[in-house]
Amino acid sequence: MLLHFLVAESETLDQREARRAHAGKSSGESYAATLAQLRPDADITIVAPADDDAEIMDAAAIGAFDAVFVTGSPLHVYDDTPEVRRQIAFMRTVFASGTPSFGSCAGLQLAVAAAGGKVRKMPERMEAGVARRITATEAGRDHPLLAGRPPSWDAPAIHGDEVEELPAGAVLLAGNGVTAIQAAEIRHDGGTFWGVQYHPELAPGEIAIALRRQAADLIEADLARNDDEVEAMAARLDALNDAPDRRSASWALGVDRSFAEETTRRLELTNFLDHMVRSDGSN
Repeated sequence: MLLHFLVAESETLDQREARRAHAGKSSGESYAATLAQLRPDADITIVAPADDDAEIMDAAAIGAFDAVFVTGSPLHVYDDTPEVRRQIAFMRTVFASGTPSFGSCAGLQLAVAAAGGKVRKMPERMEAGVARRITATEAGRDHPLLAGRPPSWDAPAIHGDEVEELPAGAVLLAGNGVTAIQAAEIRHDGGTFWGVQYHPELAPGEIAIALRRQAADLIEADLARNDDEVEAMAARLDALNDAPDRRSASWALGVDRSFAEETTRRLELTNFLDHMVRSDGSN
């Protein structure tokens, strides 16, 4: 039976156009491309709930899909803007629909805010390029989202905001020394959301593009002293993207094969599809 996926852009129109100019795709288009590789037989619809002319979907309309995926973006969930309010309202409707949902980066943050948790600007610095030594909690070690992960792992990441407090009833699944909440399950209003702060949907080359776009922010956060240092990190990510089997490329970044290999890098997405989305098209 044909699966129907709904991908929700958390980027605004301007942000989508800027990302297309640099990376060739919006965040939602990148997500859709990854999902199409993982489930080639799925029908994928992309919506942009932040837009002022976006069609407002009710729970029945969202419930017609087998899964919802919420993308990352530069959106600051703690800003009280019309775009943020529309995004949070959309996510609350996703929960009410009972449709299984997954999100990364801002997608996790939107689900947290919609369910009553808190998001903040990171108090000390950004996490960019590689999120290192992400470690499963006791609950996370037995959770299907992280099935196949070792006790600690690295993942592609770029974010300056983070979850400060999970909503009531949520389960912390993983964290690291930079960001305490790296993975979580949220059950709210009849719906279940699995989310991560990092980016299993993005290849190293896409993270490299994001680093170049946000070079000024990385320098301000003291992750790099100048543009040349940002470019050096981006070039290492590009090299790994182009030759994931080359040991020297992994060594230069200080990552192992689980970061370099596409299958293991996407593990959380695959686990969500395997455990939360029925192959017969029911959820």
